[in-house]
Amino acid sequence: MAVSGLDAAEGVAAAAGDPVPRPPANTRLVALIVASALLMQNLDSSVIATALPTMARELGTEPLHLSAAITSYLVALTVFIPVSGWVADRFGAKRVFMAAIAVFAFASMLCGLSRGLGELVASRVLQGLGGAMMVPVARLLLMRRIRPEEMVRATTWLSMPGLLGPILGPPIGGLLTDNVSWRAVFWINLPIAAIGLLMVWRFVPASDEARPPRLDLVGVTLIGASLAALMFGAETVGRGVVPEWLSVLGFALGVALGWAAVRWARRAPHPALDLGLFSIPTFAVGVGAGSLFRVGAGAAPFLLPLFLQLGFGASATVSGMVTLATALGAFTMKPMTTSALRHFGFRNVLTWNAVVVAVTLAACSAFDPSWPLAAVFVVLAAGGLARSLQFTASNAMSYVDIPAGKLSAATSIAGTAQQLSMALGVTWGASWLAASAALAGRAEPGVPDFAMAFLGAALPPLLAAPFAARLPQDAGAAASGHGRGGAAQG
Repeated sequence: MAVSGLDAAEGVAAAAGDPVPRPPANTRLVALIVASALLMQNLDSSVIATALPTMARELGTEPLHLSAAITSYLVALTVFIPVSGWVADRFGAKRVFMAAIAVFAFASMLCGLSRGLGELVASRVLQGLGGAMMVPVARLLLMRRIRPEEMVRATTWLSMPGLLGPILGPPIGGLLTDNVSWRAVFWINLPIAAIGLLMVWRFVPASDEARPPRLDLVGVTLIGASLAALMFGAETVGRGVVPEWLSVLGFALGVALGWAAVRWARRAPHPALDLGLFSIPTFAVGVGAGSLFRVGAGAAPFLLPLFLQLGFGASATVSGMVTLATALGAFTMKPMTTSALRHFGFRNVLTWNAVVVAVTLAACSAFDPSWPLAAVFVVLAAGGLARSLQFTASNAMSYVDIPAGKLSAATSIAGTAQQLSMALGVTWGASWLAASAALAGRAEPGVPDFAMAFLGAALPPLLAAPFAARLPQDAGAAASGHGRGGAAQG
């Protein structure tokens, strides 16, 4: 049975010898400080998408091939995140968090100095290593200090600074690309990292984590190799980068290694992949349905800047100003999320809002150069509202019933699933785009190909709705306050 409420969490933690979560003196302050990591990551992701066409020209490659600069980072995240919880427990979450910020900033500097696609991809992999330790550990620092009824509020505050990245990223990326250089889009992480390090050192208290069991090296290796092989196959299939048989081999090897990882997890005493967490319904749906949603949501930031620049002929600056509509819509939704969950509950929000997300993505398939950019802006803002609600709801629900002693394992699994699904989203969108162009005999994607790609992006969120509908009506009520007279507070 799922464990719910602080008393149950404390009982499990005490039995396991794990520290009991302590409510912070100021949850909001801790959330805002650790969110500096999310700000850097989201700013980095949004500026690079805007700069891709210019980067491709200067590095002498195709824009679609440069999707490797995005997915290589996301693949590195998925490979290293499974071990992030263990590393945080072993060396201290605050210490690991600060080291991860430093690695991410150093890799950002190297990205800006890259002279070819190979150097850029290698630097992005190093960034992924830093990000793998940075974002999940930041979330762990916060989750260990809040009660279930604070979950939605804390998740909202944790997410809001991170949303500044997508809001600021497109216009900053466009302006820097057009007026300075695409290299500068990576260097803006350096001052953010410096401020973040100072704030974490000064204001975030260290926690006394219990020494974790021995690291499951076999499990970590199997999981990492499986994810890397799957992403290699997904990234290269149909691109002409490697022979097709190598892409197929990557898929087959990834599935085989994944099956071996699951088999190992079922018999290992302290597995890197704790499958028992999926017996908790809220965690299973939060991770499963949330991953489907993120595949579609992850395709949009890749497709939109390319579409506006290649399809509409817009500059990087104009493209950035238009695509920030999605982030503005997301930022607007954040203060209303608590109220929506209190009135409708997790099940209804995650079920029906997934359909709304799918509709807003499908609506992008109607874009063509005859549309005024203001109309495109409105559609993207509506999509940002729906996606923001889905992000926050699925993130919060994933943790509402997790025992205190399982938080490290839960953040590792949820973080891996989130990043893998976002990486698959880029590949999913790029594959639809390339396949449509190839079938039509076009050397470069045109407006009809982007239309097909957006329709393809709408499918995964639509498939997420039936999974969420299987939740009980009162799922996550301790966090949402649904049916409890508005217990949750924003």
